[in-house]
Amino acid sequence: MNQQINLQEKMQKNFQCSNFGEKKLVFGEGAQMPVLMMIGEAPGGDEEKQGRPFVGKAGKNLSSFLEVIGLEREEIYISNVVKLRPTKSSPKTGKEVNRPPSKEEIAFFLPYLMEEIQLIAPKMIVTLGNVPLKAVSGDNNVTIGEVHGKPYNLEEERVLFPLYHPAAIIYNRALSQVYQEDLAILKEFLGTL
Repeated sequence: MNQQINLQEKMQKNFQCSNFGEKKLVFGEGAQMPVLMMIGEAPGGDEEKQGRPFVGKAGKNLSSFLEVIGLEREEIYISNVVKLRPTKSSPKTGKEVNRPPSKEEIAFFLPYLMEEIQLIAPKMIVTLGNVPLKAVSGDNNVTIGEVHGKPYNLEEERVLFPLYHPAAIIYNRALSQVYQEDLAILKEFLGTL
């Protein structure tokens, strides 16, 4: 736990000197040495307000996801590739809205994510969407459409299990069945760990 606090302090210090220093950081949280670590893209508005990953709508998706695979939130570790909320101004309302993380943001936070993975030491990493898939696999050409629901081995006897981001189902209802099938595969695979 102390190593994790040291990592967060180091990230906070370097962050304050970066181009993003005015934003609020949202660190990962959860069990130490869990079977499963879940990695999303970046926090949204609810996460930024509460300072916790996967709350609000994302938290509801997470709860149903965990229910399907038979785990509790306290049993896993949850984080994001980018630890700040990437925003842009809405042309319609002028309010801040979410946007995909920039290459610069990903490049800044990626070393911290990799160190976080080492400290947490999960047996399996579930990535949600393309950004975390590319970050964790180190392959910028891989796409979630090609590899979703297919576990593959990483270094240090760790398994990567790519899933579509739960929000993708909201925008593309056709993915709902695929997502449920992928979760069934994940549940079965977790039983072998």
